[in-house]
Amino acid sequence: MNATLSLASILAEQARRRPDRIALIEGTARITFAELWERARRQAAALIELGVRPGDRVALMCPNTADFPAAYYAILAAGAVVVPVHLLLTAGEAEHVLRDSDARLLVCHPWFAEVGATAAGAVPIPCVEPNSLAGQPIATFVARRPDDPAVVFYTSGTTGRPKGAELSHLNMVMNATVNAFDANDVRSDDVALGALPLFHVFGQTVSMNATWRAGAALVLLPRFDAAAAIRLMKDKGVNTFHGVPTMYVGLIAAARELAQPPRLRLCISGGASLPQPVLEAFEEVFGAPILEGYGLSETSPTAAVNQPDFGARPGTVGHSVWGVEVEIADPSESQRIALLPTGELGEVVIRGHNLFNGYLGKPQATAAAVVDGWFRTGDLGIKDADGYLTIVDRIKDMIIRGGFNVYPTEVEEALLRHPDIAAVAVIGLPDDTYGEEVCAVVVPARTVTAEAVIAYGRAHLAKHKYPRRVEFVTELPLGPSHKVLKRELKKRFG
Repeated sequence: MNATLSLASILAEQARRRPDRIALIEGTARITFAELWERARRQAAALIELGVRPGDRVALMCPNTADFPAAYYAILAAGAVVVPVHLLLTAGEAEHVLRDSDARLLVCHPWFAEVGATAAGAVPIPCVEPNSLAGQPIATFVARRPDDPAVVFYTSGTTGRPKGAELSHLNMVMNATVNAFDANDVRSDDVALGALPLFHVFGQTVSMNATWRAGAALVLLPRFDAAAAIRLMKDKGVNTFHGVPTMYVGLIAAARELAQPPRLRLCISGGASLPQPVLEAFEEVFGAPILEGYGLSETSPTAAVNQPDFGARPGTVGHSVWGVEVEIADPSESQRIALLPTGELGEVVIRGHNLFNGYLGKPQATAAAVVDGWFRTGDLGIKDADGYLTIVDRIKDMIIRGGFNVYPTEVEEALLRHPDIAAVAVIGLPDDTYGEEVCAVVVPARTVTAEAVIAYGRAHLAKHKYPRRVEFVTELPLGPSHKVLKRELKKRFG
């Protein structure tokens, strides 16, 4: 293939077309597309001087500050591959990412210098600060082929050690483009709040790359705090928010203290199932519906979302995005893909321009995940006659109580309508009689008893679904991407 394509063009093209337009707002700083692209080209020159060559993997450990996009596009401009490092990893966990990816060096923000330097030193590879990278700016980005790797995202590793999902330039450019112009109504005069961690695929594609693909501005929030997010929305004229359900819960609680909450135009949710009570409460407070979507690291990430062309249907993740197919397959068939009829429950499978190259250095894991050209997601879902997709739950999270299937998401939806419950995670725990028992881990909004939670569940759920066990916590454990870590709850209460 002689064609060339680079993810770096997302920033480079805006610097050419809209050089004086504000790209990034961080604190009092307002950085134009031209200024950010020049900074990236200077850092790219420095990386090349350090020996980085096209196709090399360069790890990036950086919070949501201007240093992240500058270094990110610098690595791409040098023709290298970005390996984002989760910021909550220990030095040992970060070392695994560096070793497994065969990273050439680590670009590490000073806030994470101790963990980064320890991990890099153990490999060993150089560890450099973003601001130390400065050279005579390269003229333009190094050309790459569409199927060349652009970014390697390490999965959360719920089973075994994390694997590196290799996304190509075509994957990332197309997903940003489709998110900006087909899946979502992104406008060039929008101001989006970048609260999602940019090291995560959701924040990287939907918040950063799609926003800049449309020429809009991004306001950065280094660490999510609901009250701080609302202040930024008001101070910076934010009209777009991308978040995970736990963020929306926090925003609702913080906004209830205000006489005039900010009004938003476009809100996207992903990363986990969005409970309908949260969607309804958010729209009431902020005046904007939340458009729920669905995707994974391996799918760049967006595979489906509620879209303007089809209309939103709450409780679903909408339709597959342009150029992508999402279907339901028989989960018991491991060697082939057997698609199921409309309306049947099965495993969500995906194929299209968003499908990753594979797991870095793990051909067997890739072969198990991609069958007949379809990616097996491990999620259970249903597709209705109108083409709307509903995600029921993770296959591995499904609870089998006395031979009956219980889907935690359904139980959580019901319990969240209790006025005294602020947040809840439902897990299955071992039980001598039923095999597994349904346990609700509750963050109370105000005083509530376990008996009251059980009684509410009994009144609103089938006999085999309601929780017989209730545990209370002050907060649910969250991963770097603000997903609830149910495995931690199973360890604690199992």
